[in-house]
Amino acid sequence: MARLPQAFIDQVLDRTDIVDVIDRRVKLKKAGKNYSACCPFHQEKTPSFSVNPEKQFYYCFGCGAGGNALGFIMDYERVEFREAIESLAQAAGIELPAEEADALPQIDHQKPLYEAMEDATRVYESLLRKHPTRGRVVDYLKQRGVSGEIARDFRLGFAPEGWDNLMTTLSSEEDIGHAVTSGLLIENDSGRKYDRFRNRVIFPIVNQRGKVIAMGGRVLGDGKPKYLNSPETPLFSKSHELYGLHHIRKFAKNLSRIVVVEGYMDVIALAQFGIHYAVATLGTSVGKPHLEMLFRRVDQVIFCFDGDEAGRKAAFRGMEAALPMMEDGRQVKFLFLPEGEDPDSVVRNKGPQHLEHLFDNADPLETFLFDQMAEGVNIQTMDGKARLSKLVAPYINLIPDGVFKTLLFKALADRTDMDVESLRRLREIEKVASAANETTPTAETDEGLSDSDTPVNYPDGYDSLAESAYKPGASAKMEPNSTALLRALGLIVLKPSAASAITDELLPEQSGILSSLLHNIVRQVRETPELSTPALLGYWMGTDEGELLSEAAAKEVMDDEQHINEHLAAILNKLSRDRHVTLLRKRAETLKSVAYTDLSNEQKRELVALTTEIRQLSGRN
Repeated sequence: MARLPQAFIDQVLDRTDIVDVIDRRVKLKKAGKNYSACCPFHQEKTPSFSVNPEKQFYYCFGCGAGGNALGFIMDYERVEFREAIESLAQAAGIELPAEEADALPQIDHQKPLYEAMEDATRVYESLLRKHPTRGRVVDYLKQRGVSGEIARDFRLGFAPEGWDNLMTTLSSEEDIGHAVTSGLLIENDSGRKYDRFRNRVIFPIVNQRGKVIAMGGRVLGDGKPKYLNSPETPLFSKSHELYGLHHIRKFAKNLSRIVVVEGYMDVIALAQFGIHYAVATLGTSVGKPHLEMLFRRVDQVIFCFDGDEAGRKAAFRGMEAALPMMEDGRQVKFLFLPEGEDPDSVVRNKGPQHLEHLFDNADPLETFLFDQMAEGVNIQTMDGKARLSKLVAPYINLIPDGVFKTLLFKALADRTDMDVESLRRLREIEKVASAANETTPTAETDEGLSDSDTPVNYPDGYDSLAESAYKPGASAKMEPNSTALLRALGLIVLKPSAASAITDELLPEQSGILSSLLHNIVRQVRETPELSTPALLGYWMGTDEGELLSEAAAKEVMDDEQHINEHLAAILNKLSRDRHVTLLRKRAETLKSVAYTDLSNEQKRELVALTTEIRQLSGRN
């Protein structure tokens, strides 16, 4: 029987946002760092269904349902695996591959591409530090005021002049092939291969998982094009990515708004001045997938563009994409800078406080909409008022029903001397394209997290979860340290790569379900180091172990990745220490069972040493 390649399934999960998948079917509300709703799988009045956007899994504290986006589709829509993965692939714009026979080894076609991108990033970083002609790019960055720290944080690099600076670092034809596929090299019609990026400052483009997926290059000098991005590749879809989005994750706890700017240097300059909430599109207009990513993190998005015609057209396309998402409570604002200015120049010349003041006072969506539509229309005449209503009403109709939509219709009614209900009925049957054709081109229609200090609240602790792990027939009794083992498993689900640091010495003996599961997952991560949370949950989907993993991850309150590593190490070290103490105590008890006067001098010394070591390891010095 044939099946889909595992690499394809992982690619679909990597391109899929679980919040978007579930929100289309069950209305979610932001609740701290997660999203919540009443569970769709059982009847309840108080929401206990939680979705974690950072780790891409869901869990219901009421009925125990949990898993990744794929599992949700299968359970919610009651479809088989194949139909569910096809649905997600179609939504992500990914074509179905040829099926593979079960007997054939499963090959991860994306892993070498990620490795090629990471290796190239390191090469470009090294060239910025060491290449003989690096002075030109260093001078450019200094001129733009880029500090060494910011250059490091954004992993800036240098591609010198020449056709093969990168290609000469590749050791095999296979590596060269991966570099071509990932867009680092170009192969012309005659088969010649050469570097895509030459004589440019390199800006690595990082996805939400922190992996380099593409490159952007700014030319040094007067060459064309001024900015060059990687082409579309199996890793990179420009309509689904934003430059700087991964950077702002570090500051997500204090995030209340995100600013969309026009270029890499704007994002970098703002970050250097402490404004860590700017992103830029990558050679495409702001579209629905971009805004979906932004609105999952904040309720306010600000477009900051040049005030020229091109900047206003780009802003209008962004507004068109935003209108269907303007639920009550969300805000979209527009800031147009004077000719010759950009966020980079403003923040350097006038400081971050001035720029943030401009953000605070940017035009709200309704002002921009009415101003754009009223351009060239004399609203003092009845004909002008009629025309304005015809232009504006279809756009307002795109907004979801709610207070904001009603207020916009009221504002339009005030401007046109009409009643609100007449306006509502006026253009409901017209499509927005008819109005857009009279103004500007329509927006692209390509289909494509906030954190909080508030811990996840759950009804039962790990002890109750440990008890539930032992179902009838699963095990005769609870294994030792089950609560600690579940915590370790929960942390690994949140950050699978943390398991790669677990040595065999730290692994507990396989004395039950949980310890065996820990062994299996550590082995799984060692074999697939790039394993993600949804991929890990997908592997165990439909099993008792999968239910345990989902629940353990949902109950875990640790969210900082560095702390996850430290906490996991502390748990396993304590388990290892406790095992050793148990062995020492058993030996000591054996010695104590004999009358002290009957012990040999060597046994008496051993008992003293055992007692001392037990006290030290138990922290009772």
